[in-house]
Amino acid sequence: MNELLERLFELPLRQRVMLLVGSVALVFFLYAYFLYWPRSTEIAEKEQQREELKKDRDRKAQLIANLDKTRKEVAQLEGDLKTAAAQLPTTKEIPDLLSNISSLGRESGLEVLQFKQRPEQFEDFYAEVPVDILVRGTYHQVAAFFDKVGHMARIVNVSNVGIKSPPKIEGESVTVDTSCAAVTFRFLDEAERERIAKQREKEKGGKP
Repeated sequence: MNELLERLFELPLRQRVMLLVGSVALVFFLYAYFLYWPRSTEIAEKEQQREELKKDRDRKAQLIANLDKTRKEVAQLEGDLKTAAAQLPTTKEIPDLLSNISSLGRESGLEVLQFKQRPEQFEDFYAEVPVDILVRGTYHQVAAFFDKVGHMARIVNVSNVGIKSPPKIEGESVTVDTSCAAVTFRFLDEAERERIAKQREKEKGGKP
């Protein structure tokens, strides 16, 4: 070892500097070849895994944040559905509902001259149930009847209000024959929805 060092010191300064630089370069090369380069691939893979895990974490955090919002929306929709179900009668309830409307007319002091149900109009999940109504009474009685219908728990829309005959003076009262169209709604059950969908498809297919 001492002999090797003595030979190194005997070399010219230029050669000693070049030898030193070459030795340092060799050390760096060996370090890079055996340690850094193999690890760089592993480091890159770890970096990629970290980014993927970070994205996955952010995605799950967003899902969790939206979960509460989604639950609230579902609860709201369920509440709206229950409210709608309470306001839209089923097929069995329609006769009682129409009877109640007619009773409200009599309770208001009106004479019910006509109460005629027309054919139902079907939509996607509900049916419109229209009724032609003709009543006789005072303006006040007619207004009271419409007010009572508007405060029913069930949905009933009144439209096309008209006077069918000139006002008549009976004692101290003025009576009129008033016509209107009342429309209520009912839910369609699954069998009805399927039947209506098939019928519409059939009608569609029959068109030129």
